[in-house]
Amino acid sequence: MSLATPERIRTLQRRLYVKAKKEPQYRFYTLYDKIYRWDILHHAYRRVRTNAGAPGVDGVTFEQIEATGVEAFLQGIQRELQEGTYRADPVRRVEIPKPDGKSTRPLGIPTIRTRVIQEATLLVLFPIFEADLPDTAWGYRPKRSAVGAVKRVHAYLQAGYTDVVDADLRQYFETIPHAELMRCVARRISDGKVLALIKAWLQAPIVEVDSRGRTRRRGGKRHHRGTPQGGVISPLLALLYMRRFLLAWQRWEHRLQAYVCAYADDFVILCRGTATQALTVTRDLMRRIKLELNEAKTRIVNAREGSFDFLGYTFGPMHSPKTGACYLGAAPSKARVRRLREAVHSYLSPHNQSPVDEVVAHLNRLLVGWGNFFSYGTVTKTYRQIDRYVADRLRRFLVRRHKIESLGTRQFSNLRLYREYGLRQLAPSSAW
Repeated sequence: MSLATPERIRTLQRRLYVKAKKEPQYRFYTLYDKIYRWDILHHAYRRVRTNAGAPGVDGVTFEQIEATGVEAFLQGIQRELQEGTYRADPVRRVEIPKPDGKSTRPLGIPTIRTRVIQEATLLVLFPIFEADLPDTAWGYRPKRSAVGAVKRVHAYLQAGYTDVVDADLRQYFETIPHAELMRCVARRISDGKVLALIKAWLQAPIVEVDSRGRTRRRGGKRHHRGTPQGGVISPLLALLYMRRFLLAWQRWEHRLQAYVCAYADDFVILCRGTATQALTVTRDLMRRIKLELNEAKTRIVNAREGSFDFLGYTFGPMHSPKTGACYLGAAPSKARVRRLREAVHSYLSPHNQSPVDEVVAHLNRLLVGWGNFFSYGTVTKTYRQIDRYVADRLRRFLVRRHKIESLGTRQFSNLRLYREYGLRQLAPSSAW
């Protein structure tokens, strides 16, 4: 769910964007008072509330805030910012499984109070930095999407840029150097209070609980790298730092006939026979900005002969089922299909005692969200596979629920699942 930005805030954002676009060297010096403006704080809370999320180290939840009053909560934040008494809270760290199921990704969860202030800061700062971002940066930007990046990559492949550097950065969010990152921010922002806020968030202590239940605290002012994934301000900071690489790459673009397409820290370089040189240049540029490629996952692919994954899609040679002709296509990756199947399987477990209409509504939300993202390229075959799988799992769920001693194909046919129960389809022609 997205919230409409109030017109007064939109007016401020437009003015900041236009000023930044017209004067690329201009540094903004009076922004801090905008962050604690009441309408901005109020809208920031609504956005954070819509995104939900777990509580931080203080354990304070949205329900607790709303029980004691949102107005009082925001007034307290406003007073702290006005009086300069706000101090960044520690960040609660948790490990979430990666798609491969073998490793985890660290996620930093700030307190709700910090998330609201970061959201307010983002509302003010983002228009300024949006004016500076190159066309090759796709992540976390308005009117841009991951599907847009997918389409761009596919267009380059079809135009003959089939020599691909499938790149991977080693722990990007955890290794961004603070000193260099703050210089990226200060290039546009000279308001010392805003800079101090961002620096405080970067150096906030990290609190984690180990396998034995013991609390461990690390980081703090002696911590000089990383911006925690999970922080509201982190995507903007990650974009800003990646901008250094993207701008440096522009000097090599025409020389190597190689084009970058980046979404946050995920990027590929599409070339015409120059992938080896492009990879060498990439290593050097990353070294200069104190980042490192993950050599185990970075590789060169000839997309006419092999495939590569980017943003959940697989690109490479595919064959038409009708003519057998080979073409360069894009399709949902096997890993993403597997993740959806696992989510459906887990949800429809024997322990699920929810009403059937609630179960179907949940499945429909899963399918609609997945289908909206995987809506480009060669999708029909995958859609039909998923439709068959979801219908089969729901049928088994209903058989257990009604204690039927059969497979249930007659009692709960596909036609009945789709028409009577209202199960959504990705591929309409696969109903029966």
